[in-house]
Amino acid sequence: MSAFDRYENHVPALADPARNAFAIAPHDSQPLAILPKAIAAGVAGRVVLRAVDSPADVTVTLAAGQILPIRALYIRAAGTTAGELVGLA
Repeated sequence: MSAFDRYENHVPALADPARNAFAIAPHDSQPLAILPKAIAAGVAGRVVLRAVDSPADVTVTLAAGQILPIRALYIRAAGTTAGELVGLA
């Protein structure tokens, strides 16, 4: 049985809550299969990422449980120490 979704006919906007959550396995050369609205970290640490419109990687430090509202195309394995990363799309 599925839950009643009063917003099923609503056109989703970027600021709307995520409708999909998926585990992120950092990789040095493969882009994420799904472009997230945000990234959640279950374990504190650094995340090396490249945002969808950025020309270069950046390093962001996240606390456990923090949600980073960025559309990352890449999450690099090299330099990433945060764990249990979840993409929210």
